[in-house]
Amino acid sequence: MSCAICEKRRPRRFCPGVRGEICPVCCGTEREVTVNCPLECGYLEESRRRDRPVPIDPATVPNRDIEFSEELVVRNEALLNALGAELVRAALETGAVDADAREAIDALARTYRTLIGGVYYETRPAGSFAGAIYAAMQAAANQFRAEEQRRFGLTRTRDADMLALIVFLQRIELDRNNGRPRGRAFIGSLRHLYAASTPSPERSSLILP
Repeated sequence: MSCAICEKRRPRRFCPGVRGEICPVCCGTEREVTVNCPLECGYLEESRRRDRPVPIDPATVPNRDIEFSEELVVRNEALLNALGAELVRAALETGAVDADAREAIDALARTYRTLIGGVYYETRPAGSFAGAIYAAMQAAANQFRAEEQRRFGLTRTRDADMLALIVFLQRIELDRNNGRPRGRAFIGSLRHLYAASTPSPERSSLILP
């Protein structure tokens, strides 16, 4: 029997991504490059501890003019959880990778920039997976605000704060992304943080005392 990927070397481990036995070399070189690795794979989880951060040119960081503080993030924790949970849910349902999440977050940031500018224009991602993530996050934001309106008669969350939280997620994606074409290090990290169910304003004492 030979490796299911290279068809040369002797296989040493089972790969759930290709559903076959593969060699350690192919496991290391093809992981999240040509193979869609399940997040539950033990070899993938182990590799996360050795992932090297992708160098980032500060000049290419998007939305550098948008500032956010720890106080803003903590105060809007429930909304941030809602956005993150929906991002993860949509990504797992579609099989999206970090590149799709990046495209969705960028489009959402562009949309909220137009809201702040006073002329609303919705920027939708071109990719279908990114579009699903975008729609899920936008729906979570709208639902959160609708709940605020129902409970208090007004929307407490400002467009500027919404944009800051989106950019906060964008910076996390830049930090977590491992540069692999089929990488899901960012999605996987959020999966550990957020529950499957989307939090609502009623579940947080941080934003809605």
